[in-house]
Amino acid sequence: MECLLGLLKVRVVRGVHLAICDPLTHSSDPYVVLRHGQQKVKSSIKYRTCNPEWNEELTLSITNMMNPVKIELFDHDTFTKDDSMGNAEFCILNFVEIAKQDLSDVPDGTVMKSIHPETGNCLATESHITWKDGKVSQDIVLKLRDTETGELVLQLTWVNIPGVAR
Repeated sequence: MECLLGLLKVRVVRGVHLAICDPLTHSSDPYVVLRHGQQKVKSSIKYRTCNPEWNEELTLSITNMMNPVKIELFDHDTFTKDDSMGNAEFCILNFVEIAKQDLSDVPDGTVMKSIHPETGNCLATESHITWKDGKVSQDIVLKLRDTETGELVLQLTWVNIPGVAR
């Protein structure tokens, strides 16, 4: 059995210039699905928009920091199968390794690591893992794959579980 390392809180902030899946309304009804290992969590549906504002927090239990978080966006359809609006993934290894350190002596607002967009990741912009207000956090902008357009904005925070070793 895998050991629980902690909780990853993923705030799904917004989608930017998502694909139009409903030609009659020139919009979509998007929602986000996050997967990590066997876990699957889902955002609410935002109707008739290609620039949805979710600001929803979804939580994943992290047992293996080697597994990436996989993201799929879908357009909700009432009478037919939901349409794919793209996908992305991001690595949490650096984030979890930093979160598991004793950061009590680190000044507030310190950037612990910067991660740059490259062919091996879905980052649209540089992303910083930061120690702020007693928490490890990271703002991420992901470029969606397998679609003609779209980005997803996320904010990550780590929650240590009392009694779980660092």
